[in-house]
Amino acid sequence: MHKCSPFCSSFKEKRLTHGVLVGSLLAAFTISIVFKSYFCTQLSAWKSAPLQGEVIEVSSFETLIRALNNRVHIQSQSSMDAAENQFMMFKDAGLLQELVEESTSAKSIFNACHCEPISNYCEINGDVAVQGNSSTISMVSLRTGIPAGEISWTVKPYVRKENAAAMDLVKSWAVTSMEFLHCDLIQTVPAILFSLGGFSGNHFHDFSDLVIPLYITSRQFNGEVQFVVTDNRHWWISKFRGILAKLSRYNIVDIDQERKTHCYPSMIVGLKYHHELGIDQSKSQLSMKDFRQFLRRTYSLKRAKAIKIGDDARKMPRLLIITRRKSRSFTNIDKITRVASSLGYNVVTMEPNISTSLGSVAETVDSCDVLMGIHGAGLTNMVFLPDNAIVIQIVPLGSIDELAKQDFEQPAMDMELRYLEYKIKAKESSLISKYKADHLIIKDPLSVHKQGWDAVRSVYLDKQNVKLDVKRFRPTLLKALQLLHQ
Repeated sequence: MHKCSPFCSSFKEKRLTHGVLVGSLLAAFTISIVFKSYFCTQLSAWKSAPLQGEVIEVSSFETLIRALNNRVHIQSQSSMDAAENQFMMFKDAGLLQELVEESTSAKSIFNACHCEPISNYCEINGDVAVQGNSSTISMVSLRTGIPAGEISWTVKPYVRKENAAAMDLVKSWAVTSMEFLHCDLIQTVPAILFSLGGFSGNHFHDFSDLVIPLYITSRQFNGEVQFVVTDNRHWWISKFRGILAKLSRYNIVDIDQERKTHCYPSMIVGLKYHHELGIDQSKSQLSMKDFRQFLRRTYSLKRAKAIKIGDDARKMPRLLIITRRKSRSFTNIDKITRVASSLGYNVVTMEPNISTSLGSVAETVDSCDVLMGIHGAGLTNMVFLPDNAIVIQIVPLGSIDELAKQDFEQPAMDMELRYLEYKIKAKESSLISKYKADHLIIKDPLSVHKQGWDAVRSVYLDKQNVKLDVKRFRPTLLKALQLLHQ
């Protein structure tokens, strides 16, 4: 067993001094600070018990110091479980400020973890140890007067922190500080720890929640990084092995199965997320164009651009129709195919599933110029389309326009693809055979929205199929042909 404590001897004396100071502060206190394990939680501040004060968020070191200087009592709004919380008590905020401002390491502990709207992640610079059997990530507590273990955050390393259903499938990891790190295995490259729980297995979420955030988070290392996965799903690793191998040159660690403590020079816990199926260039030097080029290299895709019909009149544009079986399926696919063929398309259909080779999907999509499908995970495969190709999203009944825009319209534009949309009428929905035309589900979908997302999903996504009015849809196919002439 190894001890990773490269700076220990240099700071032993100062650590002792600060330990005495903190001990005296703990002896008597007038201010208490309660840190909920979920580090981004909102906290309520009261200057005196009878008065309700402002709501603040303790997500940074500076916020903590301001709160202490104001002599406020900070307590979590939500119910607290003592087993999941760390408590620190100080008599004098001024002395605490002097103590922690003297120590850059103390500040780094507070600033290591970041609170984003969709994801929480920690960037730990300096020695870090990962213990799979205790789900603990420890960093060296040096030059901090705060005793090791007094401060910790709980992080679920998956991006949809606001979605309880997803987070229920993600293991919690405690990020804390220790005086010394005991290591069984010492690695020489940084690590990224992330979960394969949540909504993995849904093709849209595989890319939006995992592949693209992993690309954003890891690309800076140029392959010199090791992936540490929790909530491992072996089939997921197998399916995306090509992408993972291009992002990291090292074996993937299934940390939940490890009994040995792994130590790294630095670690990112969780993944950086920008927005659905995309990259925000204001937050990164990367772009979706970069990501798509990365995919082209990974799968050796040959076509850089979609066909321009005027270049070779003998070539027929290829139309790929994404089909589904369980829900949101086309009930007249043969008729749609005949109409598209009559307009000059070479029609291809594809129904990928969880076991379909991603390489074969990529090659098929790359060979096409237009991709169409009903709103759903299959449209995610537009990431493999050549530049200037066209995406046609069929939006089912249910007033899900904003969802359609967020999930596929905006991402398509960010990928430099052309986008067309076709919103079905009630007569094209299978729901019209279940409900009368004046039923609220048909005439007022927003009334269903008021019942919550589960109701919307159940009615409009899980129980609806589409019979396209091919005469009404024909102009959309013609518009796509016009775009391919440009």
